[in-house]
Amino acid sequence: MRALELMQRIETSLPGVFELRPVIHHDTRGFFIETYHKAKFADFGIADAFVQDNHSCSSMGTLRGLHYQLRHPQAKLCRVAEGEALDVAVDIRVGSPSFGKWTSVLLSANEQNQIYVPIGFAHGFLALTDTVQFLYKCSEFYDPADEHGIAWNDPDLKISWGVSGPIVSEKDAKYPTLAQALPEHLPGYAGK
Repeated sequence: MRALELMQRIETSLPGVFELRPVIHHDTRGFFIETYHKAKFADFGIADAFVQDNHSCSSMGTLRGLHYQLRHPQAKLCRVAEGEALDVAVDIRVGSPSFGKWTSVLLSANEQNQIYVPIGFAHGFLALTDTVQFLYKCSEFYDPADEHGIAWNDPDLKISWGVSGPIVSEKDAKYPTLAQALPEHLPGYAGK
């Protein structure tokens, strides 16, 4: 069975960032979906070798992000297993035609959709329901010494989170705006 028969790729406003919508097989027992298949996902342009899976649980109003790693950059494949989350990707590649632009996808356990966030983008999400079980694959291992971020409320980015006072970690609250970030702390754009 071809990948297109199992999943639909929906482009976002940022090249390289896209949503994946699976075919959900329902019956009297519940449902079944294939959430990842390396060969089939390669047909969609996801050639990354994912090396780490992460799972977070967040309460409504929790905002995590905007995160990235520089020396060990990570592509991410994200979904929710419970609840809904607004997932945001920001192009932070210096020299990119879409530098400083953002896009978002509403991830839902009901829809079982996913977002692919390539290397060179900051990533974050906002929990929109009482409980959000958020799962994501990473193409590189987490390295605390390589952790970077951009302010979730950067006034130049104008991200439409839909909330003015989210629950954020102390660390996330201290990240600089994109304009304040030193160029050597941002990824470069390879071009096409």
